[in-house]
This record gives sequence, structure tokens and C-alpha cells, in this order.
Amino acid sequence: MNMESVKIGIIREGKIPMDRRVPLTPSQCAEILASYSNVIIKCQRSEIRCFPDEEYAKAGAELVDDVSDCAIILGVKEVPIDMLVSGKTHFFFSHTIKKQDYNRGLLRSILEKQIRLIDWECLTNKEGQRLIAFGRYAGIVGAYNGILTFGRRYNLFHLRPAHECFDMADMQSEYAKVKLPAIKIALTGGGRVSKGSMEVLNGMGIRKVSPAEFVSEYFEGPVYTQLNTRDYNQPSDGTEFDRESFYGDPEGYESSFHQYAAKADLLIAGAFWDPKAPVLFTRHEIMESDFKIRVIADITCDIEGSIPSTKQPSTIDDPVYDYNPSNDKVEASFSDEGNITVMAVDNLPCELPRNASEDFGKEFLNHILPNLIGEDTDQIIERATITDAGKLMPKYQYLQDYVDGH
Repeated sequence: MNMESVKIGIIREGKIPMDRRVPLTPSQCAEILASYSNVIIKCQRSEIRCFPDEEYAKAGAELVDDVSDCAIILGVKEVPIDMLVSGKTHFFFSHTIKKQDYNRGLLRSILEKQIRLIDWECLTNKEGQRLIAFGRYAGIVGAYNGILTFGRRYNLFHLRPAHECFDMADMQSEYAKVKLPAIKIALTGGGRVSKGSMEVLNGMGIRKVSPAEFVSEYFEGPVYTQLNTRDYNQPSDGTEFDRESFYGDPEGYESSFHQYAAKADLLIAGAFWDPKAPVLFTRHEIMESDFKIRVIADITCDIEGSIPSTKQPSTIDDPVYDYNPSNDKVEASFSDEGNITVMAVDNLPCELPRNASEDFGKEFLNHILPNLIGEDTDQIIERATITDAGKLMPKYQYLQDYVDGH
């Protein structure tokens, strides 16, 4: 590692709606400054961060109004175009790799300004697993919101929303209020998101049962089951489920989710969904007499995706809406017994910004920083670099037609 000084800037989040998360907490800044004598950290003043500016100053970061003299600039959400700094390295979630329409102008500006863009979402190990993410907290807050919404719909208990809690420990103090009847909860997914959701369900004392027990048995108290891809997708030709073939080409599969939909009262959706894969269920299935689910916490929040009732994202301040399957329209929350109540907040980790940032920063310290300012031995940084010196990197060349507006 060369001993020239490296300036790292923490940018003020500029995206609206505002995001209170940070890429590094004050104590993590202190840890970096203690471990790397050649690193200088500058922190752009901000009114909205979940950790106040003074704590960064105490940790040894320099408070500034402008981070444009820093070689490396860290942020969480997309950086507004007028806050991008030409010729520097920017880290943030750019939401461009799936050619998202609303960020085409952002990627164009990044290329024009000769910025090296490193996308948090693309930082992976050699096996392709993500090294840094907020997924666990999406799962935690999503499951909590799902139970909160169920309690509200049936007037069973009232939990304080997660974003009104100081941190996770404060939110966990609400668990004691949860008194559920003998309901069944289906949770989809096997990654960080569903593991986060299970932390909450287990913490509330809800018993976990197998998919087979969930479908066939009666229980005295509330239970949940965790469903992996193989549990609710089957080959259309009646052969055995094969993981490789499903992930390679999910088009030859159909959904077998209906057996769970006929038993579950609450669905917590935490599974990644490929648009080529079957949808979980259709609007017509919702209208069948044996479709039992009445509350859906859609953590994945794929609009018009695998769950037909997710018609739009909801917000932290207004987290719930009703879906009327008979006319396929969104209605006011809790307005009709026949409706499905949907929680589809698309920025769930923002509700517990302190804990979510703490986890994220820890992964940055362990996996990313050593490769960033030392040797990038496993090409971790290289693989996540979308643009450099005004060009798309070879791995991201497929974005050229998107940049060109085709």
C-alpha cells in the first residue's frame, strides 16, 4: 500500500425522499483513522443523518461543506447530478444495472464527468455473493411491519412503527404487545431478507413449522413456515424440481403456491424474483373462495411483479394500502373486508437507520476498504466498477444502448 494520504468523503444524502442512513458510523470512522495512518475522512455537514455531525467530529472526521477534494466519495442513495464530483470515485446504489429508466440521465452525467462509479450492489466475492447490503434490515423491518399491519387490520394490538423507535432494541421492546391468534404466516425466500424476517418472527415467539406441516396440520397458536423456490415452483411437465434448471431457465416452471395461499393469513414476501419466473399467484386466484391471505408484507416490492396486489410502492409515513381484486385497483387502507391489505414500503432499512448503517459499515470495513486502498486481490472493486474515465467497463458494456437512449 502506498503511503500517500487518501481522502475519503462522506457525502450528504441529497435524494428525495430523504434517507437518514450513512455508509459509515462515527465509531467506524474512528476505527479506520486508528488503523490507517494515511487516511483522512471528511464529512459533509448534514441535518438529516441518524448520527449527528458532532459525533463525526469527535471521531476525528473533518466537518466540511464540500467533499470535492476527496478522491473517494461514499454515499448510500443515488447522488443528485449537481452533487456529482468530476473525476472522482463515487460509491452509491446507482440503480442503473437493470437499465432503470429513471436513472438514465444520472449514468450519462457520470460518464460525462469521467467519474469512477462503484455500485454497492455489484460488490461480490468470487462466487458472486454480495459482500455488502441492507437486506437483513429490509427483512427485519418488513416482518415487523407485516405483524403491525395484521394487528391493525384485526384490531388485535397497536405497535409503534419501527421508524418511531430509536433503534432495534427499542423496537424489540414492542414485541411483548404482540398477541396473535392461531394464524399461519408464509415467508418466502432464503437469503439475507428472509433471515432478517425470521429474527423478528422468532423474537416474537412465533413457532416455525415445515411447509408440509403448514399445509396439513392444525396448530393451537401462531406458526410460520419459510418457503424456498423449490417449495412453490414446479416444472410444467411434471418432472422433479431442479435448482440449476430453474435458475437457468425458469420459463418451464409454474407456481404451486396455491396450497399455501389456501392456509396462510399473512404473507411476508422476501424472495428475489426473476421476471422470467412464474408469478406467485394471479389476481384470479385471489378471487377464488379458498384463497385465504388477507395481509401481504411485500418486502421485495416488485411493482406489478410476482404479487398482483403490489400495484405501487408505499411510504414510511403511509405504509399501507388496500388492493381490491375485483376491479384490480388500489383503495384506502382497511376499507373493505374483501380487500387485501398491502405493505409495500420500498426503503424499509431507512426505518432503523442506526442499526442498518452499523451493519453496512462493518461489511465495508471488513470486505471493501482493504481492497480499495490496498491491493484489490480478488478484483472485488474491479468487478463493481461500472464506469471509469468516461467509459463503461467491459462487464457493463451492455448498458451502452441504455445510455444512448435506445
